[in-house]
Amino acid sequence: MTDARFEDGDERPLRLIAQEADDIPVMAALVQDAVFPITEMRHDAKARRFAILLNRFRWEDQPAAQAAKRPYERVRSLLVIEDVLRLRSNGIDRTDRDTVLSVLTLDFTPGVDGMGTLTLTLAGDGAIAIEVEAVSLRLEDVTRPYVAPSGKAPYHG
Repeated sequence: MTDARFEDGDERPLRLIAQEADDIPVMAALVQDAVFPITEMRHDAKARRFAILLNRFRWEDQPAAQAAKRPYERVRSLLVIEDVLRLRSNGIDRTDRDTVLSVLTLDFTPGVDGMGTLTLTLAGDGAIAIEVEAVSLRLEDVTRPYVAPSGKAPYHG
């Protein structure tokens, strides 16, 4: 068996899980530059779940779109983090319901016995720290891709 490649995704929706720290960089690459209104975050403390409905840039499609000279795409995706023990945020005004947040990266800092902290770093010095009992994330596309409103790929230069 071989590792999955971006080319294997074709036009099918992504449905990925991460259950180990080594899986986090893949998730981080796929949610980089995703944007979402602050109102699209939910923390269910009783269920120990944190979820965000993202507008994700389709990085897996970017090489094909560039080669075919067709528009870049985004897709609505659900990022769900399970086994959440505690949630903290910094640099985010959660009372401003019009705020749109932009994901820079997702990191994992391991703790003891599989526990650790997932940190969602946001543009503008914001961050969400999610303490988890174990690594358990799911990323699932929930709509069909649509043309990226900017018409451009995000650039980090």
